[in-house]
Amino acid sequence: MPQSVLGGLVYAVTPTILVGLIFWFAMRAIVRADRTERTAYAAIEAEERAKAEAEERAAAPVGQTTGPSATGPASGAA
Repeated sequence: MPQSVLGGLVYAVTPTILVGLIFWFAMRAIVRADRTERTAYAAIEAEERAKAEAEERAAAPVGQTTGPSATGPASGAA
């Protein structure tokens, strides 16, 4: 047990600081892992969307395209 006032303050505050640092490192690791997972998931989603669009284009008859331009004007007036 420290005999001086300054030693007592350091002795009293050290556990709080250490627990705070451990908490900070844990939260930082969680946030970084979440960010990495979201980035990987977005890349997989983009790849799957590209595959689906390619399959959709391959399955469409020749001369027919998909999307809004294939149906003509949306107003219906001729």
